Amino acid sequence: MEIHRIGRDASVLNNQLEVPGVGYLAVNAFVLKAAEPVVVDTGLSLPGRGFMDALGSVLDPADVRWIWLTHPDRDHTGALFDLLEAAPEARVITTFIGAGIMSTDRPLPMDRVYLLNPGQSLDVGDRTLRAFRPPLFDSPATVGFYDDNSGICFSSDCFGAPMPTSELAGCAEVRDVPRDDLRAGQLLWAVIDSPWVHNVDPAKYLGTVEPIRAMDPAVILSTHLPPAAGQTAEFLDMLAAAPGADPFVGPDQRALEEMLAGFEPAGTA
Repeated sequence: MEIHRIGRDASVLNNQLEVPGVGYLAVNAFVLKAAEPVVVDTGLSLPGRGFMDALGSVLDPADVRWIWLTHPDRDHTGALFDLLEAAPEARVITTFIGAGIMSTDRPLPMDRVYLLNPGQSLDVGDRTLRAFRPPLFDSPATVGFYDDNSGICFSSDCFGAPMPTSELAGCAEVRDVPRDDLRAGQLLWAVIDSPWVHNVDPAKYLGTVEPIRAMDPAVILSTHLPPAAGQTAEFLDMLAAAPGADPFVGPDQRALEEMLAGFEPAGTA
């Protein structure tokens, strides 16, 4: 995993996934060094990804007081139970729906759950985290937040974009990504991750963008994008364009069979 530091307040724990035919997708978790330290999401549910080792290079996991799950998809919850064991005083921030979704796999210990809805806030000692629902999301349990101390917006999947290379998916700043690639990738991700965006009432949808405009964050941290400083105006313009982006049509079974036929049999040179 790559680790990128955002000022003195936050660190990005970066991993990537290759998505055939789409590109390389960043899969980020974050550490917010508040008086009561917060870990935001816990990485991929895949073996050997080294989340706990990466986290341990940023802070002692035993010091973690809050685990903010932006939503319970498996690319956000990989090391959750490892972290709960290592951080005995930590509580998991999620919604009622999020806790219910997770109960179908491995139930959370309810005495360690803290339910927080969009529009509510949490005091973590030296700052207030203000919960909101991002304009684009793929889970009804999605809750991002704005840190009023650092000016960082944690946007969950919103603003994500597949990158043309693994290096760009793991880079330290989204300004390293060519502008055309970034715009195209963000619009593609918008319609992949939030296909309902084609069916929204435009005025109501644009109203969901206004809270981020009002925040005017210094930095936007998305699960699926390199860190983005000073990009708010450009990103809000992308959100406004998302309902008109071309729908995504994924490969069908015939395409899958053709892809598999192109693979060399195991053990051949």
